[in-house]
Amino acid sequence: MLAVLVSVVAAPCLAAGAIDPAYVKSMAAPGKTVLIVEYYDPNGKVVDRMGFASAQGFGVKTPVDIAIDTKTGLHLYGLEPCTGDMVNQREGFAGTCADYAREQLEIMVKTAKVLFCRAFLTERDAPLQDATCFGYYYYPGSLDSVANLEEQLVSLGALRLSKKADGTPMRPDLAKAEKIGRSGFGMWADPRVQKQ
Repeated sequence: MLAVLVSVVAAPCLAAGAIDPAYVKSMAAPGKTVLIVEYYDPNGKVVDRMGFASAQGFGVKTPVDIAIDTKTGLHLYGLEPCTGDMVNQREGFAGTCADYAREQLEIMVKTAKVLFCRAFLTERDAPLQDATCFGYYYYPGSLDSVANLEEQLVSLGALRLSKKADGTPMRPDLAKAEKIGRSGFGMWADPRVQKQ
């Protein structure tokens, strides 16, 4: 039942269309990390918006949850870390899959100038809201881009796609990203994870 609900929630967020990078970049504020959540109706129209700004930035609660404050968080739906322990010699990591995924999410959240997230309107008052999120990353002279957090985390091998009860992925939109990750990045560098 939860898998069905999550896939229904995902569709409107994705159906809202591509994001406008200039719009996301315009939200940046000097000396602060900005987090915006836009809420969509079933037709893909923005019907509500919440904004937050923090001089310290935002944290993560789990490998797939971003903390807005002590009462509210955002859940990157349809993704999960591998199970158990993993080793990635190239990155010098040995530990749990959950720790690796959490580290990678923390890096993406902490280095973003803007976190721009989309959620279904029914999520607005939930303590943990299913969402899809984008980050705006800016380093003068080297990087100025807006990237989807889930796509980046899956292609880096930090997270993998969760499966529905019938074995199909909850986020088929990220199948290409997982194929990239499976070519030996992150968790997929460990043969034990490849067998899971």
